[in-house]
Amino acid sequence: MITLYHAPQSRSSRIVWLLEELGVPYTIAPVSIFRPMTGEGVPDAANPHPDKRVPAVLHEGALIAESQAIVLYLAEAFPEAGLAPAVGTPERGAYLTWLAWYVAEFEPALFAGLTGELAGSPQKRRNHAAVIHRLEAALARGPYVMGERFSGADILIGSALGFGRAAFPPCAAFDAYLERCRTRPAALRGAAKDGASGLQAA
Repeated sequence: MITLYHAPQSRSSRIVWLLEELGVPYTIAPVSIFRPMTGEGVPDAANPHPDKRVPAVLHEGALIAESQAIVLYLAEAFPEAGLAPAVGTPERGAYLTWLAWYVAEFEPALFAGLTGELAGSPQKRRNHAAVIHRLEAALARGPYVMGERFSGADILIGSALGFGRAAFPPCAAFDAYLERCRTRPAALRGAAKDGASGLQAA
């Protein structure tokens, strides 16, 4: 059984989606968190995350924190779901690159766009433009960032894009990608369970 330490409408919402894509049993353990964008909430002493944030997952005695690590770990723990190319395959390198790009490039560009930091920083504007170009180029080749194959990278990128769509200019390819991600059956089930408390799911 997997336990997800979760706060509704937060970064851990994407992990509910991930777990639905995996189709494995899990339990949601609700925790309170401090939300820096609103200044609301308090850290929960029951939260095992080292920084009292979300997401955190407990699986067979292993604690995994941070979205990228959880996606990487669980996709490998349950390979039958097909969310990650196997180690040693040619596609593996591209998949790991997208996971790293999400953290190193996409998230900083998204928050720079949301917080108004672009106007005062030519470097951030260049990075923001590069992120747009890279994602547009990927989506021109296929419906997902890995082409025809939906992967854990799309859970990270698609969920963040849904949160911060306003950080980027109008783009039909972005909107179509976001709709494909949001309307996946597992994404719809995950959204319905996002606010669940003490939920056990199959």
